[in-house]
Amino acid sequence: MYVSYHQDDWYTWLPLAEFAYNNAEHSSTKQSPFFTIYGRNPSFDSIHISQDSPAGKLSTKLQSVQQVVKEELESAIRRFKKYADRNRAIPPDFQPGDKVWLASKNIKTTRPTKKLSERWLGPFEVLKKIGSHAYHLSCLRNGILVEEQEEWEVAQVLDLKLKRGKLWYLVEWKGFSEDPERTTWEAASNLTSLPDLVKDFHSFYPNKPGPNTSRA
Repeated sequence: MYVSYHQDDWYTWLPLAEFAYNNAEHSSTKQSPFFTIYGRNPSFDSIHISQDSPAGKLSTKLQSVQQVVKEELESAIRRFKKYADRNRAIPPDFQPGDKVWLASKNIKTTRPTKKLSERWLGPFEVLKKIGSHAYHLSCLRNGILVEEQEEWEVAQVLDLKLKRGKLWYLVEWKGFSEDPERTTWEAASNLTSLPDLVKDFHSFYPNKPGPNTSRA
């Protein structure tokens, strides 16, 4: 760059390179390191420079060196950004009314193990965009109106547990088979109108306690 032909004076330019770096505005802070630490930018007077060269030539060369270092820093920043952008996925652009699948990674469910659970839930309808990468989804579906009241239909019984000596069943509701988070624990007394579903569950899991099992 500006070293001699024999490249044996490179070390004399290190103070200038350091100066240019510390005086350059960084993209992350929008200010130079010197300004961040001292509240002001440095001046050329603070650098010790040999007086062997004519003042005019030295001043011109210093300005050129600083400009080159500044351009190299900006080029490095562009390269780093280009590399980082290659690893960034372009966010999808969904519109209200679109149907999308919801990743279940951060959603808790009542299923025994997450490894065997669905990786994607839905599809759900996009209601509106609330951020550059965020959307409000319609995760609830309308119920069935029966005599002006919402009534939900049970699809199947998934599991059971004993709570204070009473049976509780984990049920899956129709219309929510793709959304394990919507399963609920219901007391056995709430399923008296569904004897066939309860019977099917106990036929499949004969070793689990049933309605006729004696409990202390």
